[in-house]
Amino acid sequence: MKSHFVLRSLYRDAVLHVLLLFTITASASAQTSTANTPSAAQLQTTPSPSPSPTPSAERQFLKNILRDQRVIWTSPLRLQKDDATWLAPLGLATAALIATDRRTAGALHDNRLRLNISRDIGYLGSGYGAGAVAAAFYLIGRKENNPRLRETGLLGAEALIDGAIVLSALKLATARPRPRKDQGRGRFFHGGLSFPSGHPMAAWSLATIVANEYHDRPMVQVAAYGLATLVGVSRFTGRNHFLSDVVVGSAMGYGIGHYVYRTHRDPALGSTCQKTPRGPSKLLPSIIPRYERARRDYGVALVWSF
Repeated sequence: MKSHFVLRSLYRDAVLHVLLLFTITASASAQTSTANTPSAAQLQTTPSPSPSPTPSAERQFLKNILRDQRVIWTSPLRLQKDDATWLAPLGLATAALIATDRRTAGALHDNRLRLNISRDIGYLGSGYGAGAVAAAFYLIGRKENNPRLRETGLLGAEALIDGAIVLSALKLATARPRPRKDQGRGRFFHGGLSFPSGHPMAAWSLATIVANEYHDRPMVQVAAYGLATLVGVSRFTGRNHFLSDVVVGSAMGYGIGHYVYRTHRDPALGSTCQKTPRGPSKLLPSIIPRYERARRDYGVALVWSF
């Protein structure tokens, strides 16, 4: 009877949190296309409006966050049949991970070296770590007059704040103890802040913004998603979260980052995403190859602009 009760409890928790996952990650769907696309009748009857100044992204920052929250929390109302192609596998995988969390977390022991390395890597996904990266993008973009860097930092900060709001609500609602608490049972509604994992959510939301902004640079995408993956893994290997906490947090971060970029990016920057020669700057030098045939000498020169 006891094992039957445990299985029923795990199944109940799995179903409940799969539904919660559906509620939040549905924001990754491309919901902005239908909302922002005018109908054929409007195109025929509406005269061309006179040009008006566009509010700066900074002035719209707080308003955009409020709009994001409304869309995120009401996203299940706009789910369509096509969304099942990615929601169903994600939901089933989450349910399976929740059911096996106690076993996978119990396989890790308190190895001091692994815990220290995991803690150090996890700093990249902390609020001050990811926030500092977003702020650096924005401030350097303003200083260097680089609109793409500036937008990356601004949208990154927006995605981080969106994720923090959602994260706080879910942690309080689920109340799941961390793996080192409650004998590692991972039961929900027993007082805790484990589900979902906030570090992977922050890392993946910021990484998604960076990867989309620099879609023309594969190495930037690999670096962004690679670091986000390392942050997620470190929260599991550091015994800070269960595996399902990490996967759900990562998926939510990706969904929020994707939504923020698709909704609030500046379309005019699309034409500036091609690789162009970059002049020397104060932060990043130009690399100039050098070759002297007479001396049979070759090398490179680094040129900064001061």
